[in-house]
Amino acid sequence: MIRWTRSPIPCLLAFVVLAIGCGDDRPHADPATMREIAARGRVVGTTLEDGVVHAWRGIPYAKPPVGPLRWRAPQPAEPWEGVREALTSGSPCTQLGGEPILGSEDCLYLDVYAPAMAADAAASAAERLPVMFWIHGGGNSMGWGDQLPPTALVRDNEVVVVTINYRLGIFGWLSHPALRASASGPEDASGNFGTLDMIRALEWVRDNIAGFGGDPDRVTIFGESAGGIDVFSLLVSPRAKGLFHGAIAESGAPTTMTRAQAEHYTDATDGVEAGLPGSSSELVAALLVQTGRADDREQAKRVAAGLSHGELEAMLRGLSAEALLAPFIAVLEDESMPIYITPTVYRDGHVVSDGEPLELFATSGGWNEVPVIAGTNREEAKLFFLMSSPHVSRTFGIPTGLSNERLYDVEGEYGGLAWRAMGADEPIAAMQQVASESVWAYRFDWDEEGSPFGIELPKLLGAAHAVEMLFVFGLQDLGWADRILYDDVESARVLSEQMRSYWANFAHKGRPGRGQAHELPDWAAWSPRRGAPKYLIFDSERDGGLEVGTDRIDQAFVLRRAAQDPRLLDDSERCRVYRNFVKWSEVLTPEAYVAIDDGVCADHPLGRRTPFPSLSHETGGDGDGRAG
Repeated sequence: MIRWTRSPIPCLLAFVVLAIGCGDDRPHADPATMREIAARGRVVGTTLEDGVVHAWRGIPYAKPPVGPLRWRAPQPAEPWEGVREALTSGSPCTQLGGEPILGSEDCLYLDVYAPAMAADAAASAAERLPVMFWIHGGGNSMGWGDQLPPTALVRDNEVVVVTINYRLGIFGWLSHPALRASASGPEDASGNFGTLDMIRALEWVRDNIAGFGGDPDRVTIFGESAGGIDVFSLLVSPRAKGLFHGAIAESGAPTTMTRAQAEHYTDATDGVEAGLPGSSSELVAALLVQTGRADDREQAKRVAAGLSHGELEAMLRGLSAEALLAPFIAVLEDESMPIYITPTVYRDGHVVSDGEPLELFATSGGWNEVPVIAGTNREEAKLFFLMSSPHVSRTFGIPTGLSNERLYDVEGEYGGLAWRAMGADEPIAAMQQVASESVWAYRFDWDEEGSPFGIELPKLLGAAHAVEMLFVFGLQDLGWADRILYDDVESARVLSEQMRSYWANFAHKGRPGRGQAHELPDWAAWSPRRGAPKYLIFDSERDGGLEVGTDRIDQAFVLRRAAQDPRLLDDSERCRVYRNFVKWSEVLTPEAYVAIDDGVCADHPLGRRTPFPSLSHETGGDGDGRAG
């Protein structure tokens, strides 16, 4: 949700994945799942959920983007001979987190889950079901499509779910003049290769999903965190127009970057827009030092300036994936999550429109005008604070309690407010000016985790980032682990059923309404009128249940409130909230932080702003300024 994205898949979900796995350990091909992929070949999948769900995993939707296809627009997959067994998901895309990396550049695969039906029924137009197209989160530099199984949505809510892998980090988004010089067209030149992967997968859905029982004219894209950013980016993508018919952004934000921010050095001057940490120029400089062609950053800048576009491109294309990621690997040695900092989603004017997304949303014809749901969690930032805040007590590195509950809660509250302003209120209010009755917002308030071994997760995590995914995808039966995640399992199941009912009804009918069974409170569209419904609050019955919120906020409101909040007792505490705004949101830029309140935070510097500290010209401070 931020200019330089750092929004990891949480430890909590990592635990869930370990507990439930990503499907059967030894799947078997089921002849009833035989399907034809247009002009490519036949596939056979497997059966799940005691026979009520069919699954096809690891279907290629594009050629492997390797060799000369690295940093090129995805090409349609090659046909194959015979029957392809689609029993296991494709490799995650290349990312950090292994030894030292995991995944593969050959990663453009998708999974399809559908209610079990015979092939002739699947092909019948009358029987086709809406499609929900999932875009995973992970800062756009980590994660994979099958981290959470969508079988509950498919089993209980009569939808077809497609999950995808897409190129990540510098493999998915890299804009550099040397790569543009050899581009064969505007897509290759865009730098938005990860976005183009999503579009290619949506084209695959358009061409093939009917054979799996899905309706290509009822496709809803939905994603969380970076996946929510990607949902917003597809809404302002001319190339994606007509490929989807509804959109749900969970904890995302309409964040796009200029070509200059993606490419320039972070200390660019003389009227040139500065680049962001992890820009392609900064990466090239780090690689020149790493490969021994320069001794330091300043020499690397001179060396780069003397190389032709062809020489720079040959260097980039000639390096292995591990070598390309090496400058980021050193930074992550002590990190709890393998997210690395690099700009993503560029306003190239072809794949992504050239303009501020909020301005585009408020302009008729400025975006792909489909029904939209957007929302955030009340305490988004607590997930990140859990592993980084000095207010958290730890035993052997494990968070066990709070040393300053007051500040932890205040900082968590402002993190949630900033995320809500960016990810829900501002974009939905802008869209409402064009889409009128076709936009909805929500806030997720559930905070009733368990307290294993006396560790009070409701205080440490609460309604944190990514927790809502467990409810949207349907609570899995984790046995003993249920009590770790949920204080009241049955209450959590009811909330999960409610959320899935709204999400699925949106996919079926283009509005959440009263859910699939028409028995829930009517989820009213966003209204600009004072005191009218703005969003739906999701919580357990014992904490108020489903309620309507009528207030509206924006980033300016959040900043004003922090400046006047009596709970912040001195400049040090207030500046810490301000630093969090820089680190985790767009409420404050680094430049605005330095100037705020007549320089009150001068004694509390941001710290480094580059992912390559050994090359940094911006050091000092306590490290809190590490870009989000």
